[in-house]
Amino acid sequence: MRDIENISDIKVFVDAFYQKVQQDDSLGPVFESRLAGHWADHLEKMYDFWNTILFSKGSYKGSPYQKHEALPVGKNHFDRWLELFEDVLRSKFEGKQTDEAIQRAKVIGWTFWSKMAQYQSAHDQENN
Repeated sequence: MRDIENISDIKVFVDAFYQKVQQDDSLGPVFESRLAGHWADHLEKMYDFWNTILFSKGSYKGSPYQKHEALPVGKNHFDRWLELFEDVLRSKFEGKQTDEAIQRAKVIGWTFWSKMAQYQSAHDQENN
C-alpha cells in the first residue's frame, strides 16, 4: 500500500469513511439528521478540510466545532467515529501522511468531545 499523496487520495478515504458512517447504527442517524439532502456539500467540505490539514493546500475556513456543538452525541459516538476513521485509512493507505491523518483525527475528536462535554454540562445546569 502507498501513502496519502494528494486530493484524489483524500477523496478516496473521505468517501469510504462517510459510506461507513452512513451505514453505522450509532453514527448514521446522527449524521443523517443533519445532512439529509446535503451529503455532497458536506463531502466537498471534508475534502477541503483534510487537504488543508494534511497538505496546507485547501481553502477550508470556518469553525467546525460550532457546527457540532449541540449534536446529541456521547463519548461512544466519538470512539466509534475514530474507530471507523482509522479502519478506513489503514485499509487503504499506509505511511507518514496516513499516520498524521489518524493522529489529527484523534486530537480533533478529543478536543470536540471535551468541548461538547463542557457545553452539555453547562446546558444541563441551565435547565435545572
